[in-house]
Amino acid sequence: MKYMLLTYLEEKVWLAMSAEEQKAAMDECAPHIERMMAKKRILAGAPLHPTTTATTLRNDKQGKRLTTDGPFAETREQLGGYTIIEADDLDEAIAIAAGFLGKSTLASIEVRPIVDLGGPVPTV
Repeated sequence: MKYMLLTYLEEKVWLAMSAEEQKAAMDECAPHIERMMAKKRILAGAPLHPTTTATTLRNDKQGKRLTTDGPFAETREQLGGYTIIEADDLDEAIAIAAGFLGKSTLASIEVRPIVDLGGPVPTV
C-alpha cells in the first residue's frame, strides 16, 4: 500500500537556522533514506520552498477563480515536504516515518494512506 508522509515544521524556526544547521538536520535522516531507497520503500519525495512562495487557488460562490499569495491556513506549523512510500501496512509506514524524525523535535509527520484509483500512477 502507498502512503504519503507529510512533514510539518515551524517554518520560522527552520528559516532562522543557518545553512550548516539545516544541512546537519537533513543529514541526520540520510542513512534512513538510503536504507529505505535500497529497499525500494521510497517512491518519491521532496522538501518544499517556504510558504511565501505558495499560491492558493479556490473558486468563490459565483464560480470565479480566486488566487491568494501564500498558504490558505494560518497555523503554527507549515507543510515543509512530502514523501511517498510503499509499506505493507500502517505499522510499517509509521516505522518508516519515525526514521525520518530520528530524535529531532523540529518536525512532525502525518502518515496518510493514498487511495488506489487503479491503473498506473503518473510520474513527473
